This record gives sequence, C-alpha cells and structure tokens, in this order.
Amino acid sequence: MRTALYSPLLTVGIVVALLAGLPVASVGLNLFVGGTSATWSHLADTVLSEYIANSLWLCLGVGCGVGIVGVATAWLTAMHEFPGRRFFEWAMVLPLAVPAYVMAYVYTDFLQFVGPVQTFLRDTFGWEHGDYWFPDIRTLPGAILMFVSVLYPYVYLLARTAFLERASGMLEAARTLGMGPWRGFFAVSLPLARPAIVAGIALALMETLADYGTVAYFAVNTFTTGIYRAWFSLGDRVAAAQLAAMLLAFVLFLLMAERTSRGRARYHNTTGRNRPMAGAQLRGPAAWLATLACTVPLLLGFVLPAILLLKMALTEGDAQFGERFLVLARNSFVLAGVTAAIAVLLALLMGYGARLSKTTFANGLNRLVGLGYAVPGAVIAVGVLIPVTRLDNWLAGQWTQWFGYNPGLLLTGGIAALIYAYLVRFLAVALHTVESSLAKITPNMDDAARSLGLGQGETLRRVHVPMLRGSLLTAGLLVFVDVMKELPATLVMRPFNFDTLATQAYTLASDERLAEASTAALAIVAVGLLPLIALSRQITAARRR
Repeated sequence: MRTALYSPLLTVGIVVALLAGLPVASVGLNLFVGGTSATWSHLADTVLSEYIANSLWLCLGVGCGVGIVGVATAWLTAMHEFPGRRFFEWAMVLPLAVPAYVMAYVYTDFLQFVGPVQTFLRDTFGWEHGDYWFPDIRTLPGAILMFVSVLYPYVYLLARTAFLERASGMLEAARTLGMGPWRGFFAVSLPLARPAIVAGIALALMETLADYGTVAYFAVNTFTTGIYRAWFSLGDRVAAAQLAAMLLAFVLFLLMAERTSRGRARYHNTTGRNRPMAGAQLRGPAAWLATLACTVPLLLGFVLPAILLLKMALTEGDAQFGERFLVLARNSFVLAGVTAAIAVLLALLMGYGARLSKTTFANGLNRLVGLGYAVPGAVIAVGVLIPVTRLDNWLAGQWTQWFGYNPGLLLTGGIAALIYAYLVRFLAVALHTVESSLAKITPNMDDAARSLGLGQGETLRRVHVPMLRGSLLTAGLLVFVDVMKELPATLVMRPFNFDTLATQAYTLASDERLAEASTAALAIVAVGLLPLIALSRQITAARRR
C-alpha cells in the first residue's frame, strides 16, 4: 500500500537514527575544530605509537585465541559424541557472564605474590622471594588471555550453528568421496563456516577494543585508556576526540576487512539438507582429549573465577556491604531498567515501522542505528559529552540573560545524558532481536487484521505485541545485562558522587582492594547469567530437534 510508505513510524526511525549518529558525527567534526592541539602533538610524540602497537597486538592475540578455542569447541560439541558433550554444548557460553575487567581482578588476586598459588608453591618447596620465577599476569599477554577466556563464546555460538545447519549434507557428500574427518573439516566444514567464524572474531575484537577496565588495570596503554586520560587528566576534548576517531577507524577497519577479504567468493550449502547429522562417537584417548579441550576454557573462563569471587565475597567482601551496596545496586538497576525499557520500545517502533514501510530507506535507518553496537563506549561517551556540553553552555547563557543568574550545567553529568549514551551503544541489541522475531510473523497476519478494520497501531498492540512478548523480554534482558556491565561510558559520564556496581568494582580494584571488589563483581556476574541460562536452554532444545 502506498500509505504504508509514509507511516508516521518512519519519522520515529529518522529521529532515532539522527540521535544515534550524532555522537559519531560529533567525534568526527571535532577533528577539524581548532587545528591540532598541543596535547595531541604531545601524545603523538610520546605514547601514540604505543597505543597503536598494543591495540594491534591485542587484536592479533585475541583474534587467534578466540578463533582457535571457539572453532575447536564448536566442532567437538556439534559433530561428535564424547563424555560430557551434552553439558558442554550449553555450558561453553557461560564465560560471557563474566566481564573481562572482573576476570582481570580475579586472576590478579589469584596469581599475585601473596595469592594462593604462589603461597602454595613457597610453602610446598620452601622457596623464598627471588628463589623462583613466576609469570606476571598484569601484562599484554595476560590481557590477551583474559579477553580470550571470556570472549571465545562469540565464535563458539556462531561457528557451532554454522556446523550444525550447513555442514551436515556437504560432509556426507565428502565422506562418499573418501575424505576422512580431518580433511572433511578443513576442506568442507571450515570454509562453509568461515563467514560465521569471522563474524564471531569481529565481535570479540570490537569488545576488546572497547574495553577499558582490563587494559587500565593491567597498565596496557590502548586508545580507550588514552581517551580517558586526555579527557580527564589533560582536559583536552579535541585530543580525546582525535583518539576516539582513531579507535573508531580501527573498528570500521575490522568491519570492512571481512567483506573485502571475501572478494566474490560465496559460501552456500547447495545440498538442500540442513538437518544435523548424528555425531561421530569418539572413544578412548580421543574422547577424553575432547572432554579436556572443552573443560579447560570453561574452567578458566567461568568455573574458577566464579568460585574465587564467591569465596572472596563470603570470607572478606566489601566492608561497606549493606546500605551502601543497596544504593549501588539500585543505581545500576535503575539505569539498566530504564535503558532496557526505552530500548525495547524504540526497537519495536522502528522494527514495525520498517515492516510497514517496506523501503530500502527504512531498512537503512535501522542498519544505521545497528552500527552503534560496534562503536566503543569511550567513543560514544566523548561524542555525547561534546554536543551536550555545548548545549548546556548555550542554555546557561540564555538562562542568565532571561533570569539574571547562571543555573550551571543542566544536562552534562546527568542521568539523562548517560542513558542516551547507553541507548546509542545498546539499542542495536534490542533492534536485532525484535526484527528477527518480526520477520517470523507472516504478513498474512497484518492483512487479516486490516480486513477486520484494525489500524496500524491497533494491529501492533493487539496482534504483534502478544506474539512478540517473549522476544521483547529477551531483548530487554540483553540490554539490561549489557548496561550492568558497561564501564567506560559510565566512568566518563556518570553524575558526581554517583556509582554503580561496575564503577565500584573498578574503583576498589584500582586501589588494590581486590577482595572488597568481589562483592560488586559477583553481583554483575550473577545478573549476567540470566540471559545465558535462557540461551543455554535454546541451545539444548535446538540440538534435540
């Protein structure tokens, strides 16, 4: 219908897309404001090369690590039978509940000189300080290990789905041609799963580049630590914007690298069969090696950190646990709850608007909003603060003219600006979930509702929302957990004397009060388990079909 092309919901999509793109545009425009600052010149002469080198090494190490661990565990759980396989197929996603900065705090306490590991070694062998060498976890390789331990599930989830849905028919054809398991894996399964694997690696690398807590705590200088230092320590927004633009260029390069590397190659399954095939039974040493290969990343990425956090929280924990902790939890839950509710509402309106419009323009607006998830929180924070600060200064000037006194900054450092930054970062999560569910509803439902005299709004309220209730709850939960874990944007934009569980854990850990940080960190991990439990149930159900 022609009227559908001009749905009022399209206006909502335009406004949201403009607001979502404003922070990135603000960062870009500030590159041309005031020329090259003295701070930027100082950074370029001293630490910029270190930022670039560390970021490249992080990307290389994390990319290789999550690719190897994610693909190996996905291949084993998808295509083989071995002891514990049914447990591992859903449990391998649990490390996603542990933020990388929490992992860094836990392993630092576990492996430091006075920690349980080195204390056990000294007590057992009678060693003294200087009698032995022990690796320092707070290094660049240590940071890579932390990221790999918590981010490999991105590759695991996508690769496993690709192996289950696309490789079965082609593998059967390969076996009839005399290919063995290893040759079939490298010649058939791996090429077919390549887009999914690279997409998972790209997600992991974007999370790595966006991280602040881990690299700051390990004293590994990257663009995120540089942005924070330029903004707060040096007070130079132009230098912060220039660093943010370089970080954004890194992210865009990651997004374009896979598309360029494919060339004209395509990765289609042409057998017409997508049903999973029966897993090959592993026996003897091979079976136990498969179990070990899945146990190690799960142990390092979730089981051991969870046990250590629980032990620290119960034996020592936060000395301010009680009213102070309840205030932190309230702040975190309010921010996450409000952001999740607004994100779900906007995602529903934009997804339904694109469904009604059926135009490339409407879909393009949704894709533009979806890019926000690829933008690091530090970049978004700088991009939001710059225009909001200017608006605040203008409002203060007008208020002074009208009423004779300066009201100060009204928006900067407030809850509204922080929620705006969260929405720019995480609206894509809710939008993708809602769009995927809307696509499963046949257009005949809309036609039937229209034939009964229902308008667009009534159709959405009475037909689509009831059918989407589960997906809307899932979308809200995903955004809720992401906001609970978000650290860089919260550190930069939180109001004065306003802390959350994430900032509390970071502050205590920065002061080397690791045991006290365990209480807030454990709460974040516990909340992060909620969507993973639902996801794990879906994985188990999909395997049984």
